[in-house]
Amino acid sequence: MKTKEHTAFISIGSNIGDKLSYCRNSIKFLEKSGRTLVTAQSRFYRTEPVDYKDQDWFINAVVRIKTSLTPDELLKEINFIETDAGRVRNNLRFGPRTLDMDIIFYDDLIMNSSCLTLPHPRMHQRRFVLQPICDIDPDILHPVLKKDVKFLLKKLDNDEQKIFVYS
Repeated sequence: MKTKEHTAFISIGSNIGDKLSYCRNSIKFLEKSGRTLVTAQSRFYRTEPVDYKDQDWFINAVVRIKTSLTPDELLKEINFIETDAGRVRNNLRFGPRTLDMDIIFYDDLIMNSSCLTLPHPRMHQRRFVLQPICDIDPDILHPVLKKDVKFLLKKLDNDEQKIFVYS
């Protein structure tokens, strides 16, 4: 019996240490299990912090993957990658971190469990997520809002959440 493959979009970010290396290594480690294949990657962006502003800017990107992992298995995998990169979880929400990985979309699945909400509950408010997704697939439809990501990106206030292509 063939294992079903799913398409997921993963947001990746870092604002401590060698930010670009943390992001690049996380993409490599996604494929290490053999159950995930990166099929597209956005450009890297330098992005202004959101919510908690008193911290260094981030490097962010998004990858599209094919995976045989369930959403919960994929979450465990990315949590392991974050921990391996030195991520320390503390009480400071949206604070500095060596690596932050979030499942943004998993097919067109809508779910809300104690440890995972899909699609990501704040993704439509985050330029650092929407812009990189638009690099890959601007027409992907948000399964709850029923709007494509390029529309959601255009709705954001242009004066907020500064973002620059990282070079």
